[in-house]
Amino acid sequence: MADRTRAHVFVSGTVQGVYYRANTRDTAREKGVDGWVKNLDDGRVEAVFEGPDDAVESMIEWCHKGSPAADVDDVESEFEDPQGEDGFEIRY
Repeated sequence: MADRTRAHVFVSGTVQGVYYRANTRDTAREKGVDGWVKNLDDGRVEAVFEGPDDAVESMIEWCHKGSPAADVDDVESEFEDPQGEDGFEIRY
């Protein structure tokens, strides 16, 4: 599936306890993007988005704003080879 890409994203700022993960999941499902999102111990949120190029790009773009209560400082993303993610989940 050549039109699929995978982005591994780390979001820093006020992104925990502000429904960031739930909003990420809902937005990813709306856009048809597979993958997962989870909180890290250092206060960042880690996510993987896998799907069509434009949908993945728009998820990375969305991460800069995130949920209404979030205050995002930085979004780091790197592209990887798709690994066949199916569905989008919050990991704990």
